[in-house]
Formats: sequence, structure tokens, C-alpha cells
Amino acid sequence: MTDTRKPVESMLTDYDIFEPSFVANPYPGYSEIRESECPIARTERYEGSWLPTRYEDVVALAQEYEIFTSRGILVMPPPPGQAEGAYGGVAAPPITSDPPDHHWHRRLILPVFAPQAVAKYEQSTRDLCNALIDEFIDKGTADAAADYAQHIPVRVISNMLGVPLDMEETFTGWVRGVLENMHDMELRKRSRLAIIEYFLAQVEDRKTNPRENDLISELMNTEVEGKKVPIEYVLGVCNLMLVAGIDTTWSAIGSVMWHMAQHPEHRKQLRENDDLWPTAIEELLRVYAPVTMARIVDRDIEFQGCPMKAGDRVLMAFPAANRDPRQFENPDEVILDREHNRHVAFGSGIHRCAGSNLARLEVRVALQTWLKRIPEFELVDPATVTWAGGQVHGPRSCMVKF
Repeated sequence: MTDTRKPVESMLTDYDIFEPSFVANPYPGYSEIRESECPIARTERYEGSWLPTRYEDVVALAQEYEIFTSRGILVMPPPPGQAEGAYGGVAAPPITSDPPDHHWHRRLILPVFAPQAVAKYEQSTRDLCNALIDEFIDKGTADAAADYAQHIPVRVISNMLGVPLDMEETFTGWVRGVLENMHDMELRKRSRLAIIEYFLAQVEDRKTNPRENDLISELMNTEVEGKKVPIEYVLGVCNLMLVAGIDTTWSAIGSVMWHMAQHPEHRKQLRENDDLWPTAIEELLRVYAPVTMARIVDRDIEFQGCPMKAGDRVLMAFPAANRDPRQFENPDEVILDREHNRHVAFGSGIHRCAGSNLARLEVRVALQTWLKRIPEFELVDPATVTWAGGQVHGPRSCMVKF
């Protein structure tokens, strides 16, 4: 298909987060904005948005949740006739919640993602990674994104929710329909509706066939102030876990695999120093932070000299903030033993990602398992790596040989 969008005239006044070269490598564009006189860019594309790029600005915006609300977190406006809302008009608490509801929305799911709670998924995740590698290790080549990274989070999340693993391909299609094809309004609508209808059916089935030990059942039986939580909350959390918990993590894993394929010195560091893993994972998440979230301005305000109006969309570019030289020394360099690393790969403030511990576990186990089985590998052809971008940045095809 021919790309008919008009060329970008200036990153400062006309950026396009879906422009192919920006999707493939957004960091030079972020740097151009960040080091300009005004580090918050503006575009009129896609009904207009603001793009802050400095660490301190992104963190400040995240913490001013009463002004920069979460009633619309997608980087694109909703389809015509549909109100603002997460993932195509369907709530995804707590990331789409504003206080006061946000407090109980978040409080209920935090225990599910506590370090000790997610630790029980480590062995099953490792078994999954080994099974995936078994399928291609004898071939000498594999797509580290499509054959490996893409499969891990969807199966982990399915296991947590208690839904069939054979839904993997369908789930993946729905997630991509919501997040990777954001210009296709009809596809977004269909995908969003399919997700909600599926989980509504799962809830109804559990009413007549009660189960234990899965998150959907646990949520259905949870009470707040003596009453069971609304069904809308249960559906919203399922929506959150499927859409926000899958694409983001497979993008992070894919980016890490892409990096390691080009850096044998980092593979060697990790193989020879087990104590390095915690700081290494944080550094890789900093450099390859996959997510940009939006906020909607609640009322007219001037922020850093920018006259933002009520209803304006602000793009919280966490990948840009994580490469700000004012916050990180040599920000574009991967330093696996970096000591000071207060990155915002998982956001900042009250909406910081509740599932960060699970994401860390999946990234770490995926890389550890691969390096144990396939310690030496490289890209087949760097020019053939393809990327998704906009809301979530990460490789979609990344062929490697070993």
C-alpha cells in the first residue's frame, strides 16, 4: 500500500508518530525535540497532540493527574461517535481510572502482581520458553520476535486468567487490532468488541460453573465495602491484562533480543556474572521502553510555556524521557551495570504499571533461557527487521541465525 501521508515539515510543529522512519527509530526525533528551545512539540495531525520529551516534564505531567487525566490513554483519538476511553472505548482499570475510583481499582490488583505472587509463574514461564526454543533450535534460524517473544506474554496471561491456551492466536489478533492498526477505526471497534464479548462469556460461564485459582474467578468474588465489585471492573481488568499486558511485554522481549543479537559483549557479561541480572534488566527496560501513553488535559493550562487547552491530548513518551541526558549519563548507551537508573519504562506517579514485576520476570526468564540454549546468535539482515510503533514500540519480525 502506498504511503499517502504528507512529509513531516518539522519535528517541533508537525511530528508524526506513525511515520515509518520514526516508527523504526524514534530516538533521533525525540532528541531533536528534547534539545530544542522548546522541548515539548506540537502537531495538528490526528486531531492534534503535545509531545513532551524531557524526563522532568514527563514525570511532572504524570504526577499532575488532576489536570492531565487518564480518561483517554490512547495516542490516537477514538473512532467517530465514540467517547474517549482506553483501548477503543473500554475501560482498563486502574490505568484508565482517575481518583477517587483509581485508589480501590489499583489496590485490588496489586497483590496479584506483588513480587512473591508473580514468582510462582517463573518455572512455567521458563518451561514455555524452552518449549518454544525446542521448535526451532535445530533449524539454525528463527524469528526472535514472531517465533519467540510474541508467544510468551499471551500464554502467561492466559494461564493467569484461566482461559484456554489455544486462544493464543485469536488473542494476538485482537491485541494487534486494537494497538497496531490504529488508523483502521473499524478494526479497532471489532477487536475491542470481541475482547469484551469473550470475557463477558467467561464471566457468565463462571457464574454457572464456579472455578478456583484463576484471576477472573478471584475478581468476581472480590468485595469492596461489603459488595462484590461491578462486573464492569472485572471486564476492565481482563481487558487491561490482555491488551496492555501482552503487546508491551512482547515488544520489550523482542527489543532485548534484537539488542543482544548485535552485542556479543553483553551476552558474555550476563553469562559470566549472575549478579548482574537485576541491573541489566532495568537498563534494558530503560533503553528499550516500549510504551507511550496519552493524557487528556482537564482544563486550560500553560505548561512549560505551552498553552494547553481542555481536551488536548498529551503523549507521555516514556521512551524519550528514558534517554534524557539530563537524567542519564550516556543515555543512548546500554550499560548493564548502570548504578543510578530511575527510569520510567513503567510510567510514573499513581498510574505506574501495576504489572511491572510480572513484566520484569518475563523479560528476564525469556533472555536467560535463550542465552542458555543459544548463547551465540546474530541478525540475519538488520535491514529486514520490522517494527511497530505509536502506542507500543518493538520489533515484529527479527530474524536471527545461530
